[in-house]
Amino acid sequence: MAGILTRLIQTVFPVQGVAVRRWRQPLLLGTALVAGVLLGAGRFQPSRQNPEGTLRGYLRFREVLSRVDEEYVDSVDVEGLSDFAIARMLERLDPHSTFIPAREREQASAFLQSDYDGIGVEFNLFRDTVTVIAPLGGGPAEQAGLQPGDRILAVNNQPVSGRHITMNQMFAKLRGPAGSVVQLQLLRRPGTKPLQLSIPRNRIPNTSVEAAYLLDERTGYIKISRFASGTYDEFKQALGDLTREGMTQLVLDLRGNPGGYLDRATKLTDEFIAGTRKLVYTDGKGDQFDTQTYSRITGEFEEGALVLLIDEGSASAAEVVAGALQDHDRALLVGRRTFGKGLVQQPIVLNDGSELRLTIARYYTPSGRCIQKSYAEGAAAYSQELRNRQRQGEFQHADSIHVDDALRYRTDHGRTVYGGGGITPDVFVARDQASLSPYYARLQSQNLVREYALQFYQNHKAELEALRFEQFQASFQISAAQLAELADRAEEAGIAPDAAALSQCAPLLSNQLKAHIARSAYGKPAYYMVLNTRDAELQAALQAVADGRAMIAQNLSDH
Repeated sequence: MAGILTRLIQTVFPVQGVAVRRWRQPLLLGTALVAGVLLGAGRFQPSRQNPEGTLRGYLRFREVLSRVDEEYVDSVDVEGLSDFAIARMLERLDPHSTFIPAREREQASAFLQSDYDGIGVEFNLFRDTVTVIAPLGGGPAEQAGLQPGDRILAVNNQPVSGRHITMNQMFAKLRGPAGSVVQLQLLRRPGTKPLQLSIPRNRIPNTSVEAAYLLDERTGYIKISRFASGTYDEFKQALGDLTREGMTQLVLDLRGNPGGYLDRATKLTDEFIAGTRKLVYTDGKGDQFDTQTYSRITGEFEEGALVLLIDEGSASAAEVVAGALQDHDRALLVGRRTFGKGLVQQPIVLNDGSELRLTIARYYTPSGRCIQKSYAEGAAAYSQELRNRQRQGEFQHADSIHVDDALRYRTDHGRTVYGGGGITPDVFVARDQASLSPYYARLQSQNLVREYALQFYQNHKAELEALRFEQFQASFQISAAQLAELADRAEEAGIAPDAAALSQCAPLLSNQLKAHIARSAYGKPAYYMVLNTRDAELQAALQAVADGRAMIAQNLSDH
């Protein structure tokens, strides 16, 4: 029990020289000597901010945990209870301060890693069946012969399909030390004999620049899914390649980008902004958390038309980029209001391998905006905020966007912008109404669109391989019969038929099916090339480039 309390106390009050040493300045300035605390023979040093309050809280928590462990009628998982208590405590602070148990920390961190050890395969779960979306090019899975549509029945002789396995559990089974071997049992086609593959793990790149290509002879397009450790280097490579191909104007797509490393976001922003100008600043409880970041390098794209695509899924570091480019009138922002996360988290590795991600500061755009939306109503209301935006019509009408006149700021050239709840685009584009259909949402939630596309690819693989992507892009179309077949499969999966809803969704579904088929046949960039042909935000961006609105700073200085 002393070991449990050692872990608990060091989680809440990191021990000086261990957990604290991994963090330049501790927010909780306390130490805990916990040998024999259950016997009352320990010392506790409270924080300097509120010594009496932290001491009372610590003693109360210690007593309750000890009583539960010793006297509760049933056996309890005391460590699990302490994890739960810590998580609930952090909920009272803000929606983004979180506690990650040691067993989950590796998976939580993998999202922002630039590479990992594994076999290199993208997969999804279709009706409790683990199905390969695509092996990563050049990776061990591709070299071993894994194909899109393959169903993974077992990993290292342990069944995984039909077992309600989660994505995280599957990741854990496929990843492991480089050089180790994964045994996979696969089903390629129904009615055939399962295949057995032995695949050695290796270092796999985890890219965040999803696509980079020319939309026309002069206009480049770069899609960034997150700000991971390797994002800036990937972006520089993509930017250089497009420039050499003749790019003079750029559409940068940060839609759905949830953020990541702040320094990668500011380095990327620096590529667009000339001179020494403020990009972002942070303000915390103490001076140690106050920072100011300025542009300092000669970037590769400081001139030329720039459009930034944003939406309600653009958050955190993505909003830092958007805020800096908007405040300095460097880019035209197209899309919908961003998520509204203006809090900075510091990861603190604790002694047992768990991690505390604690909000230590707010960040502000160059004009002084903090774009963090309100969380005064609690975690439940905060999690429903995007849904409330939809209900209030914000995804369809720009005049439904709520702004606080008290939080009005000015860009370099005097345009009005607002803080307190995301970043409002310069050009509003409504969300495709079909994507808000309950019928469409059910198709997506059960992965039926992607599943149908994978099966189509498997059934027509030879025909697709005979086509170059350019031929596929120009000639391939989803037929009404194929959409009807998708609807039939949806009915078999428990989705009630709705002819009117299917008709409304038909253009969107057709484009998505074609894009997923292209993903399997030609790779990830092909997916975006197809998807972008029916993309209202991208079309608005191209129109803004064509009519000169993308040159924000130039246009304003001319007037």
